[in-house]
Formats: sequence, structure tokens, C-alpha cells
Amino acid sequence: MFDTLKVAKTIKQKRLEKNMTQMNLADELGVSYQAVSNWERGVSQS
Repeated sequence: MFDTLKVAKTIKQKRLEKNMTQMNLADELGVSYQAVSNWERGVSQS
């Protein structure tokens, strides 16, 4: 089963381990910082 909150926490943890902001990660992935924020809050899976 897909655990959205576990994925959200993992994304944030890995981002912070690399000393990246949400904006940095968004730029690397070619998405908006709002998308990264949503992923980390478990709001959106896309």
C-alpha cells in the first residue's frame, strides 16, 4: 500500500540532508516549488 505521509517525510528528509531548499529541488526537477511543498505535505502525488 502507498503511504503518502511516509513518502512526504522521506522527500523532505533527503532534501534537508543535501542542504537544499524547496526551490533548489524544484529547479533540479523542473517543477514548481509549490509542487515540492505539496509533496512534502502529502497533498499531491503528481
